[in-house]
Amino acid sequence: MRVIAGKYRSRPLRSLRGMDIRPTSDRLRETLFNVLTAGNPDALVGSIWVDLFAGTGAVGIEALSRGAAQVDFVESSKRAAEVIEENLRSLGIADGFEILRTDSVRAISDLERRIAGPNYIFLDPPYAMREAYEQTLSKLAASAISTTATVIAEHEKRFDPGEKFGSLVRFRMLLQGDAGLSFYRPT
Repeated sequence: MRVIAGKYRSRPLRSLRGMDIRPTSDRLRETLFNVLTAGNPDALVGSIWVDLFAGTGAVGIEALSRGAAQVDFVESSKRAAEVIEENLRSLGIADGFEILRTDSVRAISDLERRIAGPNYIFLDPPYAMREAYEQTLSKLAASAISTTATVIAEHEKRFDPGEKFGSLVRFRMLLQGDAGLSFYRPT
């Protein structure tokens, strides 16, 4: 696993052994960021991200590498949060991020009080936790932090997280390999 592009391009990222963490593949991350920067390679410069169920931090670190101003990594697993810290440290990233060691639904309320208007919210719950998609997307739809954000959910190809959650409506779904990306925006 590595950083795909930007300031930290080709630098390796550490992961955890076993199946507890399933990092977003390099290929799927590349597709995600190609979609977000289509026609404008500087589209992410200065952007604000929330990386829910952050795992290894690969998506948020990719955003920082491509010029994001701030990434809030949300991870409830102590081991995974330590891996995120190690990855950031190994790349020499000292600011522009915060690691919130809590569950994603609780973090949304905390973030709502702290930050205004992230540009992107990425969520990638463990595939076995299908109920986490509805809980998290519904919570986001009811919160103020998603009113200006593009929300992206990574999921299994065979699982559809849903078309609409309150004010969040899916406007695009991409399938690649065994995974999918659903893109939502507020109406």
